[in-house]
Amino acid sequence: MEEKSRRGIQSIEIGGRLLTALVEAGAPMSLGELAKKAGMPSAKAHPYLVSFGSFGLIEQNPLTGRYELGPFALQLGLISLHLLDPVRIAIPAITQLAADIDQTVGLSVLGNQGPTIIYISESSYPIHVNMRTGTVMSIQTTATGRVFAAFLPPKQVERMIELERNSGVAAQFGVPDIRADKLEKLLAEVRKRGMARVQGEPIPGINAMCAPVFEHSGAIRLGITAIGPAGSFDVGWDGAAASRIRDCADQVSARLGFRAVA
Repeated sequence: MEEKSRRGIQSIEIGGRLLTALVEAGAPMSLGELAKKAGMPSAKAHPYLVSFGSFGLIEQNPLTGRYELGPFALQLGLISLHLLDPVRIAIPAITQLAADIDQTVGLSVLGNQGPTIIYISESSYPIHVNMRTGTVMSIQTTATGRVFAAFLPPKQVERMIELERNSGVAAQFGVPDIRADKLEKLLAEVRKRGMARVQGEPIPGINAMCAPVFEHSGAIRLGITAIGPAGSFDVGWDGAAASRIRDCADQVSARLGFRAVA
């Protein structure tokens, strides 16, 4: 009876190898690359990809013919992230933060394309900017991206910047080709201040500040980003908003077992 309860559907398990290969690659792949990584002939892989595409688990770029995760896969991922304890802990905290500073506050995690917004708490006067659930934030030009870049391994950051330059994220945020030395100076300031800020970039008239959330191992787990109009959002390093954003991130970090080294 126990053996029968463990019996699965072989075709689903075979198809799952293709999805696993795509997730592990973290980048679009051709049919041949996917099939090879999943250990099957291209002719066998193709029908699975067609079926997965029919309900949005994968999608094929019409220009390059390469496959990538589709919108339904993104929704599954977002739901999974919502079920993680760090996210459940952070959501009430950023909701309170948004009310305290009366600015829109977003929660981000590191996705396979870069820092990704997974939850937003609106202010009393929502701003119309391109920050919504599922938005991938530029590593180079956004406060959110710079916070993750400052506390991730350098090699990982290099790969993410290269991916950004070759994807739609660069065009979306108007990413300039920032020299490596200039970017490192910006990231050094993030480490020194314990947070990042941008003023009027990449969107004119909009300011943002982001603080990192660390888990017990010391690794960055989340980013807490406040965003608002330049006229009403003071992003001074010693201002009230900066203090509240830092405190919020520190409190969530503490709940995750992080202890800062003096």
